[in-house]
Amino acid sequence: MLAVVLVLGMAAAAAPFGVRWLLDRPGPLPDSRDIVVPRGSTAQLGAALTEAGVLTRPLPFELAAWLTWRDGPLRAAEFAFPAHASLRTVLAVLRTGKPVQHMLTIPEGLTSKQIVALVDRAEALTGTTPVPPEGSVLPQTYAYEYGTSRAALLARAQAAMTRALDTAWADRAPNLPIYSPEEALTLASIVERETAKPEERAHVASVYINRLRIGMKLQADPTVVYAASNGLGVLDRKLSRADLERDDPYNTYRVAGLPPGPIAAPGLATLQAVLHPAPSDDLYFVADGSGGHVFAKTLEAHTRNVAAWRALNAPPHPSD
Repeated sequence: MLAVVLVLGMAAAAAPFGVRWLLDRPGPLPDSRDIVVPRGSTAQLGAALTEAGVLTRPLPFELAAWLTWRDGPLRAAEFAFPAHASLRTVLAVLRTGKPVQHMLTIPEGLTSKQIVALVDRAEALTGTTPVPPEGSVLPQTYAYEYGTSRAALLARAQAAMTRALDTAWADRAPNLPIYSPEEALTLASIVERETAKPEERAHVASVYINRLRIGMKLQADPTVVYAASNGLGVLDRKLSRADLERDDPYNTYRVAGLPPGPIAAPGLATLQAVLHPAPSDDLYFVADGSGGHVFAKTLEAHTRNVAAWRALNAPPHPSD
């Protein structure tokens, strides 16, 4: 009887050390890795983590989960597991770890069709990509978890644009020839496609604002490109005279005022530039050959600037 009591006592004393060894022994995962943990029972989670190389076998995981059940439920998501994660670490990740955050950047100036193509390529998203209305998506970087639907991400991006546009419109400069947030969005989309230089946005915007004030046609090349490309926003060739004469509501060489809607997704900075244009009397601008533009108040000065640009871009003479 005394021997049995001694054995039971030794087993009871050794139990905490056995549990500690079970929980803290390094696991087999050779390197840190992001792993998608599916929904299911503890046994199914153990099998999935064993297949992924996080566990040596599922049974010790099931036992450890049972022993520590008071610490909370096990969750399904994509988690980052450290190299050689012990069972204690694995269980902590499943219970309290933050799911892996993926990032999708929507650059300024993309058309709706280009945004759809970009979202389609994001592999951690699921489902089909709905085509958002042109200009309705705010360009910025969006964080999302594995399994988020493409529709849900675009809905977030559209809500962000609605908030940004409402805020910008409420703080607009007075006496602008723009009469609704939708018109501001349309003009901002044109300015976004006209210049890649942040310091030029407000100046380019002022040219179009000045033209709108006097009823002068905008004659914005990006609107012609939008029409000629059927909304794609890019052409694999230069604009032609036929493009400039195209009968299309987006052709601002033929139609006065703003086009029917945006031609791309403008960024927040461009919205601000349109609603707070630079003080300027300029009515013209042309590329300067270095990524920027030269501005002019009169047609005569603009004609000289255009001639200088053409000379700069003329092909070299054979004798040169």
